[in-house]
Amino acid sequence: MIRILFCLLLMSSSASWAQESAQELPQQLPADLHRIIESAHEQVGVTLYYDPSYSVIRFPGGDVPMVRGVCTDVIVRAYRSVGVDLQLLVNQDMRNAFSAYPRNWGLSRPDPNIDHRRVPNLAVFFTRHGQVLPISTEAKAYKPGDIVTWRLPGGLAHIGLVSDRSTDSRPLVVHNIGAGAKVEDILFAFTITGHYRYLPRKGWCRPGSGG
Repeated sequence: MIRILFCLLLMSSSASWAQESAQELPQQLPADLHRIIESAHEQVGVTLYYDPSYSVIRFPGGDVPMVRGVCTDVIVRAYRSVGVDLQLLVNQDMRNAFSAYPRNWGLSRPDPNIDHRRVPNLAVFFTRHGQVLPISTEAKAYKPGDIVTWRLPGGLAHIGLVSDRSTDSRPLVVHNIGAGAKVEDILFAFTITGHYRYLPRKGWCRPGSGG
């Protein structure tokens, strides 16, 4: 009930996150990173609902129906557009270093249905295998394709992908905070808890590769 009320509050204030002045940033991006960002944008208007229900899904390459999802699904789906399966990679890393991951949910072993769909787990994975960047109050510190985590009111964790589009002063963010995938001006709307960069490189695990 708290989550539902919070989401309704965020939806009612979405007018303050207007996108009318959005513009594409001029920098040249690596092809894979550009595709990741493009894929995140393509989820807008397709993923229409926020649904945190536990679901049994295929492994690897599993997903809930595209019409619904949570904030982490935006990230997972975007990276799959370049053949990078975070469901598989997080599961492999948790099997290798389970103690490095949060025990918030009382699990005694990895669960490929849900582990990659939890913000704290993705934060640990990006810390271990990506680049951890400084948390800054300067908009210019956040580049297209960067991954940001926040602490929402009430202590809830959130994650989004920095877009290659911006307002006059800030990059927009692709995320799902309660009303489906959106591109919004929310970079500094909440307390930032993490700033990561995870770029495609040779040797990334792909679905069915077995690692």
